[in-house]
Amino acid sequence: MLALLGFLTIFVFLALILTKRVSVIVSLIVVPIVFALIGGFGAQMGEFMLDGVKGVAPTGIMLGFAILFFGVMNNAGLFDPVISRVLRVVKGDPQKIVVGTAIIAMLAHLDGSGASTFLIAIPALLPLYDKLGMSRIVLAGVVALGAGS
Repeated sequence: MLALLGFLTIFVFLALILTKRVSVIVSLIVVPIVFALIGGFGAQMGEFMLDGVKGVAPTGIMLGFAILFFGVMNNAGLFDPVISRVLRVVKGDPQKIVVGTAIIAMLAHLDGSGASTFLIAIPALLPLYDKLGMSRIVLAGVVALGAGS
């Protein structure tokens, strides 16, 4: 019964978001509360919420730091020499640009943070992809694959 309630929670959450009846934030708050009440967990909801925040807070703080830290480093031009060198080697060939994108993403991901990888690679390469008429989806996909290495 509990598993069914969990699957229904996810289904209702996705249905509300995909049909755009409510915003994501409202759905993330209201749907679990409603299903917790249906499941008879009303008295334990405060404890569940506190445990959830305790579990997510360290990751959120680390992600916020990574975004700020690598944003400052990117604005300072720390990654420009590596990006310039890779772009000089690829010389406008779309296939080589995709390989260069993967190399830049893998180098940017050496710190282990996916957020900083996207913050470094996407802004540096998006103008090149747009100028050559290359798909932005390819850029996002290759950076995501490079971040998964």
